[in-house]
Amino acid sequence: MKEELALQMSLLEREDLVEHLKALLVRTLRLEDIGPEDIVDSEPLFGDGLGLDSIDALELVVAIEREYAVEIPDAEVGRRAFASVNALADFIREKGAAQKASDAVG
Repeated sequence: MKEELALQMSLLEREDLVEHLKALLVRTLRLEDIGPEDIVDSEPLFGDGLGLDSIDALELVVAIEREYAVEIPDAEVGRRAFASVNALADFIREKGAAQKASDAVG
């Protein structure tokens, strides 16, 4: 029962994060004619998906690092993190969990 509740809370937090990320994308990149509800969670952010480009990537890196206090140190990490909104949410949650663990040890 306790594990089930923890899983439900985790999923709820993830859904909230996904929604927040979509709003951040729209606000940061000033996407015209696209609302957060128009962004598909699993759709690629670059290329054929949402159609973002390298300038958008730079703006997004700055916004994500500032908003969530996570570091995107290089292009390879960025490619994985920005594969989709789902991938970005997973990246932020993973980095947040790692930071909490580091803080607890340190």
